Amino acid sequence: MMLLPLLAAGFLAVSQSYVPQRVYDTKAEAWVDFEVMAADLAKADAIFVGEQHGAINGHRLELALLEALQRRRADLVVSLEMFERDTQANVDAYLAGTMDEEAFLADSRPWPRYKTDYRPLVELARAQGWPVIAANVPRPLASGVAKGGLETLEALAPEQQPWIAADIQCPKDAYFDRFSQTMGGHPAGDGPDAVAKQRAMVERYYYAQCLKDEVMGESVARVAGGPGDGPLVVHYNGAFHSDFHLGAAERAARRLPGSRIAVVSLLPVDSLDDLAPSAEDKTRADYLVYTLR
Repeated sequence: MMLLPLLAAGFLAVSQSYVPQRVYDTKAEAWVDFEVMAADLAKADAIFVGEQHGAINGHRLELALLEALQRRRADLVVSLEMFERDTQANVDAYLAGTMDEEAFLADSRPWPRYKTDYRPLVELARAQGWPVIAANVPRPLASGVAKGGLETLEALAPEQQPWIAADIQCPKDAYFDRFSQTMGGHPAGDGPDAVAKQRAMVERYYYAQCLKDEVMGESVARVAGGPGDGPLVVHYNGAFHSDFHLGAAERAARRLPGSRIAVVSLLPVDSLDDLAPSAEDKTRADYLVYTLR
């Protein structure tokens, strides 16, 4: 007599945990299963997962991907844009159990939605004994560059030097063009010199963005090892940092010649029916993962 209620409860648990999604393999130009994607990604040296920060279902899929990779590999490393390099000791202490979660969060500047969006990733890593990399540059250093340019890094104290990348390259390339286009809606002011001010502001903000990318790319490369030799590093960042294999993904690839750097882009949409990736989207990532907003 209890069978039907138990079956109903089991169905409810499954339905609540399922995240509707569709996966597009841009190389094959075909729709594939989520597990097929995970099986392929498990063969990479590093994966850059590009998220839309406020997309709830996207965050649930980030955990689902990590769990799917766990079923295929034991040697995983989680890397996060959401923690900055100067908090690495706190991250390590929490993972080791020598710091409780309250103290860890109090001293590590977690993002506002940490508990819902990123805690599941950290907790899975903690349970599995995986390292977690605080991959980003400290925010005050990036803000300083946005205000005063890369020259501000020359005044860093010796103890701050490890918080930036050893090699910083910020060419005016396709990534700069994309960044400039995005920043076009942020005017620097009015007046006869408004255009020059706008250009200077965009360049400073680009250098700050570039600094973040270089630090994250270096953070991933440090632990990834050579092609096929190291653990699988799964790095989570805002999609702009890795879409089109640019930004942090490109910086990691520069430091890891011969390695396979895979890019996944999580794309929230209003409907999963009748999706047709555009020509531009087909160059955005190795896999496009569409999910409901």
